Amino acid sequence: MPFREFEDIINGCLAGDSASQKALFIHLSGKMMAVCLRYSRDKMEAEDLLQESFIKVFTNLGSYKFEGPFELWVRRIIINTSIKRYHKMSYQNERPSSDMMPDIELSVSAFEGLAYQELISLVEGLPDGYRMVFNLYAIEGYSHKEISDMLNIKEATSRSQLVKARLVLQEKLTKYQKVVI
Repeated sequence: MPFREFEDIINGCLAGDSASQKALFIHLSGKMMAVCLRYSRDKMEAEDLLQESFIKVFTNLGSYKFEGPFELWVRRIIINTSIKRYHKMSYQNERPSSDMMPDIELSVSAFEGLAYQELISLVEGLPDGYRMVFNLYAIEGYSHKEISDMLNIKEATSRSQLVKARLVLQEKLTKYQKVVI
């Protein structure tokens, strides 16, 4: 969609035009659903997160300054909404540990042969705290300091949760490769 047309849709949304709101939702919902799936336990929860996030997008659209990509602004709303939901729902069942564990690197070859949806399913299967830290660090690119501030945890806990997430993913990948081979 050309920028000018996209800007017109945003301006229509600001004016309260329901057709513009529908067009914006249709244009972004697929990409944003993928983000929601990474931060949710299942598809139903992801759909709820998407709906809740778009309500916030439409409510706060007046604060968008047309500086930087609109999709990144929406994505940030989804991430913030998922973090707030994470705190509100008290999904933090994992016992955070400040044990210093060695940093495990997964080789790229471990992911070869995996379809995107299979990889997303593996990440979705992580315990909530592990999944949240993994997504924020490995996919969104936040530092452990930033994650600790967002989730109100210690930096060491963020590191530990990431290491544990990687270990769980590595174990799942090993099982997956044995089933496929």
